[in-house]
Amino acid sequence: MGRVERRLAGPARGPARDDTELLRVMFADHGDALYAHALRLVSGDRQRAEDLVQETLLRAWRHPEALDPDRGSVRAWLFTTARNLAIDSWRRRSVRVAEVVTDTLPEPVSDDETDRTVEAWLIAEALSRLSPVHRQVLVECFYQGRSVAEAASRLGVPPGTVKSRTHYALRSLRLVLEEMGVTQ
Repeated sequence: MGRVERRLAGPARGPARDDTELLRVMFADHGDALYAHALRLVSGDRQRAEDLVQETLLRAWRHPEALDPDRGSVRAWLFTTARNLAIDSWRRRSVRVAEVVTDTLPEPVSDDETDRTVEAWLIAEALSRLSPVHRQVLVECFYQGRSVAEAASRLGVPPGTVKSRTHYALRSLRLVLEEMGVTQ
């Protein structure tokens, strides 16, 4: 049992001083791991990761009942909350730039709306990290459903170039997804 769990399981706390101490202990016990997790969720954007950690800890402070050791691990709750906040943030941003994002969203694979949203977010992020020529060939062949000849005509390159770019684009996409921690 960590310090946060012992503190929550202990005798009744005084309001302000103990809440502040609880936040300090929670940050000391889980802050580094939570920041690393948040950094992965926001693709290395340090400012957004710091904001995500701050909002997660604020939620923990506002809802101390969620940190009850009988309900499960404090770290698991913090990580789940950070993940949900990151998804909410991405959804808000994607509404504003729907014209850009919808071109790269995959076809739905799962019946679960949350899984589809996260999957679309991950694929869109991975595609954005590819070179423009690799992204174009993948969009033409996989998302637009065009044949090699059709894609070659639309891109203004020979069919052999489309095949070659597709091969290397898929390899690059696999590496990007591995870097993002999606595949191994």
